[in-house]
Amino acid sequence: MKEYQTITEVSGPLVFAEVDEPVGYDEIVEIETPQGETLRGQVLESSDGLVSIQVFEGTGGIDRNASVRFLGETMKMPVTEDLLGRVLDGSGRPIDGGPEIVPEKREDIVGAAINPYSREYPEEFIQTGVSTIDGMNTLVRGQKLPIFSGSGLPHNELALQIARQATVPEEEDGDDEDGSEFAVIFGAMGITQEEANEFMQDFERTGALERSVVFMNLADDPAVERTVTPRLALTTAEYLAFEKDYHVLVILTDITNYCEALREIGAAREEVPGRRGYPGYMYTDLAQLYERAGRIEGREGSVTQIPILTMPGDDDTHPIPDLTGYITEGQIVMDRDLNSQGIEPPINVLPSLSRLMDDGIGEGLTRADHGDVSDQMYAAYAEGEDLRDLVNIVGREALSERDNKFLDFADRFEGEFAQQGYDTNRTIEETLEIGWDLLSMLPKEALNRIDEDLIEEHYREDVAEEAAVQAD
Repeated sequence: MKEYQTITEVSGPLVFAEVDEPVGYDEIVEIETPQGETLRGQVLESSDGLVSIQVFEGTGGIDRNASVRFLGETMKMPVTEDLLGRVLDGSGRPIDGGPEIVPEKREDIVGAAINPYSREYPEEFIQTGVSTIDGMNTLVRGQKLPIFSGSGLPHNELALQIARQATVPEEEDGDDEDGSEFAVIFGAMGITQEEANEFMQDFERTGALERSVVFMNLADDPAVERTVTPRLALTTAEYLAFEKDYHVLVILTDITNYCEALREIGAAREEVPGRRGYPGYMYTDLAQLYERAGRIEGREGSVTQIPILTMPGDDDTHPIPDLTGYITEGQIVMDRDLNSQGIEPPINVLPSLSRLMDDGIGEGLTRADHGDVSDQMYAAYAEGEDLRDLVNIVGREALSERDNKFLDFADRFEGEFAQQGYDTNRTIEETLEIGWDLLSMLPKEALNRIDEDLIEEHYREDVAEEAAVQAD
């Protein structure tokens, strides 16, 4: 292994060094500073006689007297089932005071692409315990379903709630004793120390840490490390899913911080910027992360992703949510108005969407009435929202009795269905029963998206009579 003392330039998180032999792209580098500190880096660009290296721990202390060693391999994650219950930093090193990791194997963090022919279509329900997700934007195993949030909105609380409550119902019932267990991989990028403490306290208080692996990259950690954190998390998830048969839920927060790190590194490399200064390859880069979700034929396990991103200025046309929406299979949208009304979690179901929902619900999966109830509640809530705008102009007295019922439905939908708090875990049966309670406020003839047999079976006449008395 050759050692070079040929550093020519240090620029932001990048170090440039001259070499006299070919160096591979993404190769791992050790840089020893004159103070005796050893820093790790990765080759970003390799041209004839010159390489650029991104340094994970930052470039402080590096000068022309520092030594550079090329290790001849790409970055690898040491993986083992014993990672469950551990807390690691953004570079994959333990920070929980526990023992060193003794790996069963070391996996390349870039991961191998899933052969499209071998992909199995995602269609098994994951219960998050959150009604607006389970009932109307159902998550299925192998899906990638992002949460679109805004600065100051409680997306961290929602992420913790999902990490705490998410289960695969058939595993929970014990029907599948030889089947897969459920695990959560939590990858935090660019979060504050306060947020990190909040996450860890919640994980420890609720016991969720036992089935989780936490990767923690803080806001004051180097930006370069932020680009590695999600790849380490996903490599761990793939190992647990496809080699140890776990159903793995990967929660990545905050993708916006990850993209800001890409932009910072792109600026240091003096790349030609794309939209709003982000690098032109950001779409490809995000796709490399998101497409690592899925199921493989013949394998028991699955990798499901919930990336969380804060939309700058609440702008859903911003490049980060825009590109994320193209790659993923829907979105869960958090709403500032609902949050200001005190609704927890403030999920707006109207712009939210789960493209794989229809295949993951229904008889044998959730319940036979699930799809019809979801469609009818969506239609009724949308009509109630439209009527709110009309009331502001003409007043409530000018509306018909039917319209007033839809207005009441919209209010109760937000107050009883969307509102549940961050500590309430609802089963899919409880969610659907609340849905029927609300739909029974409406006259039967208004339920035009539900099969008549289901109306006869589930419609609550007592609720309908009570709503009629209140209207009078």
